[in-house]
Amino acid sequence: MDNLNLLFKNKNVLVTGHTGFKGAWLCLWLIKLGANVTGLSIDIPSKPSHFTTAKIDDKIRDERLNIRDGEALKVLIKDVKPDFVFHLAAQALVRPSYISPVETWQTNAFGTINLLESLRQYQHPCVAIFITSDKCYDNKEWVWGYRETDALGGPDPYSGSKGAAELAIRSYVKSFFPDDGPIKIGVGRAGNVIGGGDWARDRIVPDCVRACSKNKILEMRNPKATRPWQHVLEPLSGYLNLAFMLSQNNKIHGEAFNFGPPDQQNNSVGELVEVMSQNWDKVRWKDVSSLYGGPYESKLLKLNCDKAIHELNWHTVWDFKTTVYETVAWYREYYENQNKVIDNFSLLQIDKYIGAAKSQGLLWAQ
Repeated sequence: MDNLNLLFKNKNVLVTGHTGFKGAWLCLWLIKLGANVTGLSIDIPSKPSHFTTAKIDDKIRDERLNIRDGEALKVLIKDVKPDFVFHLAAQALVRPSYISPVETWQTNAFGTINLLESLRQYQHPCVAIFITSDKCYDNKEWVWGYRETDALGGPDPYSGSKGAAELAIRSYVKSFFPDDGPIKIGVGRAGNVIGGGDWARDRIVPDCVRACSKNKILEMRNPKATRPWQHVLEPLSGYLNLAFMLSQNNKIHGEAFNFGPPDQQNNSVGELVEVMSQNWDKVRWKDVSSLYGGPYESKLLKLNCDKAIHELNWHTVWDFKTTVYETVAWYREYYENQNKVIDNFSLLQIDKYIGAAKSQGLLWAQ
């Protein structure tokens, strides 16, 4: 992992949305790499959370700021003087986007614009990775994976706002961030990550964990829906790798990359819960899809990740069963072993993941 250690050691790194599921894991990894991390978030989105259980607030500069406040964001950027930015702040769930569409659009689209505008006025060399979502694509329920050149947008406020964020990024890159300028921008698209420390509502793994921790039966509303499940560390390795490659290569400035598992690793919600039950006997469920009449949710969504494989030398490391095993292991450590301060266990999982990536010859892990 010398490449990433050399890149991030003693560098100033800003992570927006650092209290969220992916943001907390990313902060922990960056701390491990020796970075000086500043986190920006409006609040802690769940209780409990990986951010609190891993005591991340003790290890970084923890700032409470709304990404929709453009002027406050500009002040923070000038104060932090980041060498790297990872933008994860978002309203990240489909179902709540129907309840609060304006807030979803303001956070996901205009929050992204606020960060772009802050960087436009920032002249220090900086690599900025903008994280959107696989749901930024206009989903046609195709059986093949979406490529980075496919149409953007979606039927729900969440998907539409993520597509709009992508258009804003593209516009700013073309208008204000030339190839020879100090700001280098990359875009990461990933979705349906699982792993320890996620307690968000309306996600299958947290819903399952909450049920079994209380010895209840999980009610599955859409067991046949398929997703490209991957462990949270997989896309994070992609984002870190993209930052590394951007720091070395201007040719990928402004480019978007999909980060996801191989095509054959596209399992249903029911299959996911079944494998969870094989690793934790407390997991029980029943199909309530016939009773469910909620808002639209896609049933099939796949990504084509050839671009990341060929241009970044990146691919996923853990297969589906390993991904589920490591996810369940984290929650069992938390609930059954009563490990309420779990940063060491999380760091051990990062070490295990890096070791597997190194053995597979991935450039970022060497």
